[in-house]
Order: sequence, then structure tokens, then C-alpha cells
Amino acid sequence: MLTVGREMRPLWVMRYRVTFRKRFSPEGEPADDPKSLVSVLDGVIEDEEFVEIIEPAGLGVAEDLNEGSGSQESNDNGFLGLGTETWVYEIAEGREKEFTDALVESEVVLDFEEVPDASLTA
Repeated sequence: MLTVGREMRPLWVMRYRVTFRKRFSPEGEPADDPKSLVSVLDGVIEDEEFVEIIEPAGLGVAEDLNEGSGSQESNDNGFLGLGTETWVYEIAEGREKEFTDALVESEVVLDFEEVPDASLTA
């Protein structure tokens, strides 16, 4: 066991880096919260850490192309650009299969991989 503050944690914590599909409006505003679609029971996820959001390339490009052409604005065509959102999760010992099954079932996970415990790389 490892003591973190007043909390006791197992020495070997399973960590996963998870990349979600993230949708954006034409203005570049987030249009969804993909990590909320991962449904696991309490106690499966011990901790989570935000890593990054990558916005889609070309946000606003369609609007620029339509400017001055007399065509409808791109805002009217329902366009949602796709980017990614990445998190690292610490998973309770023995609950890894529940977590990975929930990732697959969510249908918004593009990729996930097991990553070494941060304390092992320091």
C-alpha cells in the first residue's frame, strides 16, 4: 500500500489513457461531453486526470469559403467538427475489465491504452 495524503492506495495502480471523440460547433465551442457516456459502477474509477483537447482543423473554414458567395452560412447546415479529448484514469484493482468494457460500449472512445504508473517513470 502507498499512502497519499490520508488515503491508502494499492502500490500498483492500473492506469489507462483514453481518447474520446469530441464534437465542436462551427464556432469552436464544445458540443458534447463524451466522457459522461462511459457508464461504470461506483468504485471502478479511483481518479481521473484531464490531459488535452484537440480541436478539429478547419473550424470556420466553411464559413470563410461561403463568405460573399450568397450561399447559406455554414452555421445553418448542422456541421459539427470532430476533435478529441484525452484523459488518464486510475482504475480499482481487479475492475479493469469492467472499465474497458464500458469504454467499448460508450461508442465515443477512439483509443485506450494501459499506461505505466507515474511513480514508476519518475
